[in-house]
Amino acid sequence: MILPVGPFLDSAGTRAYARGWERGILFLLRWVVGIRHEIRGRHHLPAEPVIIAAKHQSAWETLTFHTFVHDLSVGLKYELTRIPIFGRYLMKSGCIRIDRGAAARALKSLVEGAERAMADGLHVMIFPEGTRRSPGAPPDYKPGVAALYRKLNRPCVPVALNSGVFWGRRSFAKHSGTIVLEFLEPIPTGLPRAEFMRVLEERIEAATARLVTEAQGESVADAALKKDLARP
Repeated sequence: MILPVGPFLDSAGTRAYARGWERGILFLLRWVVGIRHEIRGRHHLPAEPVIIAAKHQSAWETLTFHTFVHDLSVGLKYELTRIPIFGRYLMKSGCIRIDRGAAARALKSLVEGAERAMADGLHVMIFPEGTRRSPGAPPDYKPGVAALYRKLNRPCVPVALNSGVFWGRRSFAKHSGTIVLEFLEPIPTGLPRAEFMRVLEERIEAATARLVTEAQGESVADAALKKDLARP
């Protein structure tokens, strides 16, 4: 649908189109699948560009983040940008292409892309574990987020969520319920690397565990209600 006008859109226009597409996905998830969502802690996200470090449990957050953070650049793996047409518009929207071939090269491409995005007034979002992790899986935070924190000298806003309870990792199956995404208190600049990584992991994991427990309780309550309704 974007092909006729795509060549004439700038980065902001491409992101605006993506928001419309993502809102369509959220509409279908709500009315076809029964997946709703709630965003908490918006006041923790400042107007000036910051680093957003988000927990990653499912495809949901990759498909919807632009709807509530408009000026956003996302770090993504190089392979996605090689998809015909789609990859071109990923790059045109201001995404950061990460070459994951070697650790040094990956960090260099991430930092350089983030610096360009910040210069354009965009928040930079990264999944600090690098890939999706199932609810309850041991955390595995990578050094890329620490490199951004040191090089960009910007606050980091941690993000917790519970999407994996309703849309599993590498799973087509989806379950009704309310996905909660929560922006947490920003981590100020200037912390030593080890201290920053410790604070980041502690905040995200503690809040994520709380949200997952909340979601699992909702799922149990929904199942009980459906069972009661099914009784003659």
